[in-house]
Amino acid sequence: MIKLAPAGLKDDIEMRKVYAGFVAGQIEAGSPIIALEADLMSSMAMDSVARDYPQHVINCGIMEANVIGTAAGLALTGRKPFVHTFTAFASRRCFDQLFMALDYQRNNVKVIASDAGVTACHNGGTHMSFEDMGIVRGLAHSVVLEVTDAVMFADILRQLMDLDGFYWLRTIRKQAPSIYAPGSTFTIGKGNVLREGDDITLIANGIMVAEALEAARQLEQEGVSAAVIDMFTLKPIDRMLVKNYAEKTRRIVTCENHSIHNGLGSAVAEVLVENCPVPMRRVGVKERYGQVGTQDFLQKEYGLTAAAIIEAAKSML
Repeated sequence: MIKLAPAGLKDDIEMRKVYAGFVAGQIEAGSPIIALEADLMSSMAMDSVARDYPQHVINCGIMEANVIGTAAGLALTGRKPFVHTFTAFASRRCFDQLFMALDYQRNNVKVIASDAGVTACHNGGTHMSFEDMGIVRGLAHSVVLEVTDAVMFADILRQLMDLDGFYWLRTIRKQAPSIYAPGSTFTIGKGNVLREGDDITLIANGIMVAEALEAARQLEQEGVSAAVIDMFTLKPIDRMLVKNYAEKTRRIVTCENHSIHNGLGSAVAEVLVENCPVPMRRVGVKERYGQVGTQDFLQKEYGLTAAAIIEAAKSML
């Protein structure tokens, strides 16, 4: 069950602190959790957790592929490994290990991939991944998620402790726009309808949910009724929800902090072409690599804004 937070607020806690608090809480509760890092302890606020619980936190250094292999081995002993590194390295650098050590062998490992898309900011193009979800969703058994804010992150992390298999959890590290009120709970595999509408449906995930909500508010002022869906589970996508809103509004815009290829736009298009072909537009990164900049600058540079969503919507009205 979800409840929306007041519009325009930011989370009062960084996502990395949500993660560190979750790991510490699980250790204190006696869970067999093992947190693995690739030389990003301070970047993910894990320094104090490692100091207090050294037997539950492993810093493997800058060798991400080995981190995945180590996590797979720990899973085979009954531990519950949670691996964290940046999205770019967790996907591109580790793909063979994700395939062989995790997905092919059905190992119980959760990968927390941070600094998603343009939120890598000043780390620049080499650290800025626009293709990671496309890489991972092609694996047969993977579950691919992108959390929206701190409330969702905390609830999904809690659920992952009791779920078996390879889960890819994409997130930012710092403060996110606050979308959900405390106490909200989420169902993996089901999208959240945040706003009803009759003329067009905006399907978003991650930081683009806030942009989609703002676009819907502005469109309403112009007499356009836009539904907004937070599709935080990319795989398995909520096919029925996509189909129902395609039938209802007859127009779809997808909004993602990711390449328009192989991510949310592609996943939604696959559902539409097989079930309910309607006009759609994809707002996301188009045939470009990343660069250095602030998040605000990069969102404008790559067209990841409410204005870009409105333009895409109006092209079909």
